[in-house]
Amino acid sequence: MVEVHALPRYEGVQITYKVIGKHVYGNLYECDPNLLSDPEYLTKVVVNAAKEGNMTLLDVKSWKIEPGVSVVAIILESHITIHTWPEYGFATVDVYSCGLHTDPESSFKYIAKALKAGRCDYKVVDRSLHQT
Repeated sequence: MVEVHALPRYEGVQITYKVIGKHVYGNLYECDPNLLSDPEYLTKVVVNAAKEGNMTLLDVKSWKIEPGVSVVAIILESHITIHTWPEYGFATVDVYSCGLHTDPESSFKYIAKALKAGRCDYKVVDRSLHQT
């Protein structure tokens, strides 16, 4: 049995989804290079970002790739990743989650704040499967 969710009406049209998916990804600039170099700190950031977005964390792995770090979290609802370039104060962040109960945009914003980004840009993409 396929679970189908109905969301609020927009301009008089009821939108029905088979799968709810929201993908938030972007770039963080002018971040603290010391934070971008610290695998333990970045792992904690991802764990807290999952909590912030009401996601179910399954596993987190990090790799020190001199001088940067890559962190991948598998959440029940999908994934969170951070890849860093401390020498440029730069990081890329990707948060993808399925389900009405999660808020990947809050997770992304939490990560930006935790890395002390001077500025960031990001996009939000609907990756839902709509009822036809």
